[in-house]
Amino acid sequence: MTATAYDPREKLTADIERAGFYPDLVRDIVDEALAGLEPESHFVQVETHFSHNNLHRHITVLVVSGSLLILAHLDDQHLEEEGQQTVAHVGVEAVKLSSLRAVTISYGYDNPQAYKPGTVPTELSMQIAWTGSLHLELAPATCPDPHCTADHGYSGDASREDLALRVSATADGPEAILQAQQFARALHRAHIQASESR
Repeated sequence: MTATAYDPREKLTADIERAGFYPDLVRDIVDEALAGLEPESHFVQVETHFSHNNLHRHITVLVVSGSLLILAHLDDQHLEEEGQQTVAHVGVEAVKLSSLRAVTISYGYDNPQAYKPGTVPTELSMQIAWTGSLHLELAPATCPDPHCTADHGYSGDASREDLALRVSATADGPEAILQAQQFARALHRAHIQASESR
């Protein structure tokens, strides 16, 4: 019995097909963005959310290829209330790995007291920054005095990120966590290598 050779392009294509969100369009967009380069590592994520009475879906494809991080994002929009007419918006960007300012990976583990080496996280978040965009989350500041009527301004968090992804075993399945973890490791390694060669 012979081992099947791992083909990154075939795996990327299969993951896009499996996502099932305009796979032909997404595949063509990613192929065009790669411009003949071979993918080394990738991650494909489809997200669905609701706002008012509308369903919104979008797909993000991240690919490490050579010295580049290729990003493709597609979302659809219904042009009318009945949803008969739909338009897809596509954005593609190629970023030099050496231009990445930060790759931040956060893991969540259920029952950390029972952790054993090799335990798969239940949640993974990844923030990637390259332009210096600042993401602000603000809320009115509060005061412990229940009778205080003063304006205490705002408090919140600021983080540098151009792209943020979150994967949850509950929402996306354990396989998605493993794929996200593999991609995060590959991107982190490629970013370190690119930073060292500057």
